[in-house]
Amino acid sequence: MLRGTELPHQRTQNTSESPCHHNNMSTPEGTERGGQSNSDNSEEKDWAAVKALFDNAKTRKKPRPPKPSNAVTIAVSSRTLFNMVKERKVFEEEGLERYVAHQLELEDQPFTPGVSFPFVKALMNVNAHLRELYPDSEELFDIVLMTNNHAQVGVRLINSINYYDLTIERFCMTGGESPIGYLKAYMTNLYLSKDSKKVQEAIEEGIAAATMFPCDSENELSDTQLRVAFDGDAVLFSDESEIIVKKHGLDTFFRHEKEFENKPLAQGPLKCFLEALGKLQRKFYAKNQRISCPIRTYLVTARSAASAGARVLKTLRSWGLEVDEALFLAGAPKGPLLQKIKPHIFFDDQMFHIEGAQELGTIAAHVPYGIGQKYHKGKHIDTSDAEKNEKI
Repeated sequence: MLRGTELPHQRTQNTSESPCHHNNMSTPEGTERGGQSNSDNSEEKDWAAVKALFDNAKTRKKPRPPKPSNAVTIAVSSRTLFNMVKERKVFEEEGLERYVAHQLELEDQPFTPGVSFPFVKALMNVNAHLRELYPDSEELFDIVLMTNNHAQVGVRLINSINYYDLTIERFCMTGGESPIGYLKAYMTNLYLSKDSKKVQEAIEEGIAAATMFPCDSENELSDTQLRVAFDGDAVLFSDESEIIVKKHGLDTFFRHEKEFENKPLAQGPLKCFLEALGKLQRKFYAKNQRISCPIRTYLVTARSAASAGARVLKTLRSWGLEVDEALFLAGAPKGPLLQKIKPHIFFDDQMFHIEGAQELGTIAAHVPYGIGQKYHKGKHIDTSDAEKNEKI
């Protein structure tokens, strides 16, 4: 997905007009995108039946899942939602049959929480607030468990979800096959996994995705506010400016950003997820709850503000998006500031920023996109030897 070596302003690029293919909230709630076919009408009837079933049920402990076309769908793998390190070891050392048998033996024993667990709990908290303000709205987070686990393991996963009282009703268990092909069918806005290859596949399919990494000692996170921190270049925005830094140096980069200050950057892989968060935030603003909004977003970028910050902010403005806080670090480490923010998740395209965040207790997610994948701590990585070794 790396671009060529020409300067970005020499390329034709699509900026704010780029569609968010999986942004399910781009049309008014209750309406369909495009003309209605027979299958659309059938789907409407199916969802009406589901709604009636839940509305008529005697127990309302579990709220009914929202219609996917109205929801912000977050797909999480079982290995991010729960800690399955021991189970993974059984699979790798003893094989699939023993792995399945092991899970069956322990299916009444819940898994311990995994790296995406706090993020999922924070999503549920936002949903609870939205349901209070908009009882009939389906513009909510919908959490999907996306796993290549065998269906036999499903009972232990269900038991664990119920043990922690998680609102996850939609599962996709693919029995060893890659679940990536199902992400679009589930109308996924964000996919979180521990498998970097699957994440790369998802991004190549145009789906916002990231590889999650645990930290040795997690910061204490907010129970009342979902906090999401984004890097800028190659995460919210394309890697066009980063290409200039890597190939032509900072001075050329500063001149370029000043010259093209009023030209929006092209969108990056997580732009649409920020957009989806913003639409949910505005539902709280409409109820005069901007200050107490249970969603807060952060831009944490290595850019310098005076030299290269204006283009970033003007790009967000041109998209009709905003972040609650913008932190320009001018190359300083991100870890200490992230330690103060305490986000439930921090997205970055460069592993040394991920590692710095981890060291100080921040849950980080790597976005494998752009020219930064060929560099580590500013030095070019020679991948030819690694590629040769993979073929041996």
